Amino acid sequence: MNRSLLHRRTFCGIAGAAALRPLAASSRTIRAAVLGTGHAHALGKIRALRSLPQYELAGICRPDPDEPNQGEVFQGVRWLSLDQVLDDASIELVLVESRVQRNLHYAQRCINAGKFVHLDKAPGEDLAALRTLLAGAAKRSRVVQMGYQWRYHPAMQAAIEAARKGWLGRVYAFRAAIDKPTPPAERRPLASFRGGMMFELGCHMIDRAVDLLGKPRKVTGILRHDSPLDDGLADNTLAILEYDQALAEIYVAAFQPHGNNYRSVEILGTNGKAIVQPFSPLRLTVDLKDAAGVYRAGVQVIEPAEPPGPAFTPDLVEMATIIRQGARPSYSPEHDLAAQETLLRACGVL
Repeated sequence: MNRSLLHRRTFCGIAGAAALRPLAASSRTIRAAVLGTGHAHALGKIRALRSLPQYELAGICRPDPDEPNQGEVFQGVRWLSLDQVLDDASIELVLVESRVQRNLHYAQRCINAGKFVHLDKAPGEDLAALRTLLAGAAKRSRVVQMGYQWRYHPAMQAAIEAARKGWLGRVYAFRAAIDKPTPPAERRPLASFRGGMMFELGCHMIDRAVDLLGKPRKVTGILRHDSPLDDGLADNTLAILEYDQALAEIYVAAFQPHGNNYRSVEILGTNGKAIVQPFSPLRLTVDLKDAAGVYRAGVQVIEPAEPPGPAFTPDLVEMATIIRQGARPSYSPEHDLAAQETLLRACGVL
């Protein structure tokens, strides 16, 4: 077997831009606020904002009293009311990080107030409300960025690029799997969503499948509750997306004790495959029949260093270029709506 390690510089070149390249600070920082602290990503977003020279954290709004407000990440922050966030014209960006059930409502209020918005995943269960939100943002020349951080994952970017450029041959399958141990305290809130684990984590993988293959012509969701716990959570789930010449399979469960080690994205083509496993530390394996692009024939394993900065840094770096430089977002509203419709069909909501 031809097994080699691709040079990191080559990998960085094919992995995409913002995920690995820091952006020089603008002469005028962006004042940003965080609305809500109840989302699992909220604390990470606050850390990222506070670390980036492009941003000034204007404050945090905690409109719902059941959300966290204790811990080192909150030290020295200014607490704002919702009206203070919405009425302050100097606040250009709002990161909406409340509970998923509330986030679309808060995001709409921010767009109505003329803000740019980072909306964490998954963007609710109301497709019509999301469509209204995105249309309102476009009308006001604003952008809603979805909180799918694996859009900026260098190994996933490289795998998708290899597929798009034809290096894998004709792509006929996309497979993804996430199976993590989910304790009872985390299971109970997730059980309120019909899709359960597919809604919570499958949304990331459906987003990646739709990025590569587009909107599927048919979606089948299998939502099982296989735990002895009587909480009703869909904890053993599968989504099958059908395309004219390809299938996508996305499996998400809540059991595997060492599941983070086995998270995977696999793209299969007639000239070979690209596999991302695990997601962290970064690892991409490419196995080709014939050399193509930057890859030689046989198996190559790429293990680059993690992108600099805290988690979620690439998302916010791109948002800074959108706000200050007028850059086009990597993902269009049309993509976001297609991904969300596919997710809701897989979860049995549509």
